[in-house]
Amino acid sequence: METEQTHQHLLLSRFSEFLAQQMGLHFPPERWRDLLRGIEAAAREFGLQDAETCMQWLLSTPLDRNRIEILACHLSVGETYFFRDPQIFEALQAHIMPALIQSRRQCGQTLRIWSAGCATGEEAYSFAILMQRMIPDFKQWQIIILATDINPQALAKAESGIYGEWSFRNAPDWLKNGYFHPTEKGRYEIATSVRKMVTFSYLNLMEDAYPSLINNTNAMDIIFCRNVLMYFKPALAAQVVHRHCLSLMDGGWLITSPTESSQIMPEVMETVNFPGAILYRKNASAMARSSALAGTEQLEPSIISPAATTKRPMQRPVAITVNKTPPPRPSEYQQAFALYRQGRYGEAAAQATRLLNSDQHKVQAMNLLARIHANQGDLVGARQCCVQAIDADRLNPVAHYLMAIVLLEQGQTDGSMQELKRTLYLDQDFVLAYFTLGNLYRQQGRHKEARKCFENALLLLDAYPPEEVLPETEDMTAGRFAKIIHTLCDQEKTP
Repeated sequence: METEQTHQHLLLSRFSEFLAQQMGLHFPPERWRDLLRGIEAAAREFGLQDAETCMQWLLSTPLDRNRIEILACHLSVGETYFFRDPQIFEALQAHIMPALIQSRRQCGQTLRIWSAGCATGEEAYSFAILMQRMIPDFKQWQIIILATDINPQALAKAESGIYGEWSFRNAPDWLKNGYFHPTEKGRYEIATSVRKMVTFSYLNLMEDAYPSLINNTNAMDIIFCRNVLMYFKPALAAQVVHRHCLSLMDGGWLITSPTESSQIMPEVMETVNFPGAILYRKNASAMARSSALAGTEQLEPSIISPAATTKRPMQRPVAITVNKTPPPRPSEYQQAFALYRQGRYGEAAAQATRLLNSDQHKVQAMNLLARIHANQGDLVGARQCCVQAIDADRLNPVAHYLMAIVLLEQGQTDGSMQELKRTLYLDQDFVLAYFTLGNLYRQQGRHKEARKCFENALLLLDAYPPEEVLPETEDMTAGRFAKIIHTLCDQEKTP
C-alpha cells in the first residue's frame, strides 16, 4: 500500500512539473487532489481507463494543441455566473465608471475592456449590461469588450449566449427580464444588443503576444483577470501581470480575485481600496521606471544574437583572438522598436520621430508611431500616422494593414476590409491580413470567405519554421499562429 502510494506521489510530482513546463499550470502537493479529479475527467475524454494511464500517456507523447485544450477544460474552473462578486461591480458603477465615462464624453466616446480568461462569458456580458445601464446613448459610443480564453468549448458556449438557471444565482432580479429571452428548453438567450458588444476570441495568456494590435489587446481601460493567475507558477503569473500592465492605458484598472493579490507588483500598480473590494490602478510613471531598469540590459540582447553577449565560463587562460567581424549593432529603428516592445512608448516615439527625416527608415518610423499611438488609445493620432505613411509610400503594405486595424478599432468595418484587401493586393503573402480579414468575415457570418482566408494563411505559414517570429506580429511564432488559426477553422466547420 505504501509502495503504491509512493508511486502515485512520484507520478503526480512528475506530471505537475510537466504541466508547469508545458502549460504554465501550477499544481503544488496541496492541490494534487484537484489535479487527480481533473485528469480523471480528461482520461474519459481521451478514451483512457484511469488517471494514471492518462498521465503516463501524456508524459510519453508530444502535447499538441488538441490535448492542451482538453486539459485546459478539465484543469481549470470554467464555471462562473452573472455579476459575480457584486462588490466589484458596485465599485465600478459607483466610483470608477462615472469618472471614466465623463472624461471620454469629451474626447472620443471610446471604452476598451478585456475579460482575460472569460470562461463561458458571463463576466463579459455582465460588463456589457452594466455599460448599457450607465450609458443611455451607448450605441453612439465605440465600446470594445474583448473576452478571451484558452478553452474553445467555453468560448463556443459564450458566443451562443444561452444560459441555464445556474448562471443567474445571486444575480439581481431585473437581469433576466430586462436582458434575456426565454427559450423553449427552459433556458435564457441574451439580448442581441448585449451580444453585439462582446467579441470572443481564443488566446493563451502564456503563449500569445500581448499587448498587440493583432489580437486587440492594446490600450485597455479595464482588464478583468479573475481566478486565472492562481493556476500559474508565481514567476509565470508575474509575467502575465506585467504584460497586462503594458496592455493598460495610463490609469487603467486591473481586477483580480482577492486570492491573487500576492501576484500584483506594487511598484507598477497602485492598490485602491473600495468597500468590499481591492482593485489595482496602473501607475504609468512607476511602470516606465521599472521598464527602463529592465530595458538597460535587455535592449541589445533582444536584437543581437545571444552568442554575442554570452559570457564564457572561467577556465584556464587561453590565447586571445580578435573577432574581425563583430555582430552588427542594432539600427536606430530596431532600437526604437525594442523600446516599444518594452512599453517605453515615450522613448520609442522620440527615437522614431528622429528617424522621420531618414529616407531609409521614414515609413518604418511612421508605422511605428502609428502603433505607439494606438497602444496608448490615441486612434486619431494613429490614423494620422498611417495616412502620412501611405502618402510617403502608397505601395507599403504594412501602412495599409495598420490603417485597417485602426479603422477596425474605430468601428469602420467596411473601410477596414477595403484596406486589408489593398494590403493583400500589394503583398499576397501577408499572413496577418488574411487572418484579420478572415475574422471579419467570420463575425459577419460569411463562413465560406472566412475559411478561405484562414486556409490561405495556413498555406503561407507552412513555409515558415514553427519557431520563427512572423513579421509584424510583434512576438508571435509561426507555429503558435498556426495553432490559433486551426482553432478558428475548427469553429468554422459548423457555420
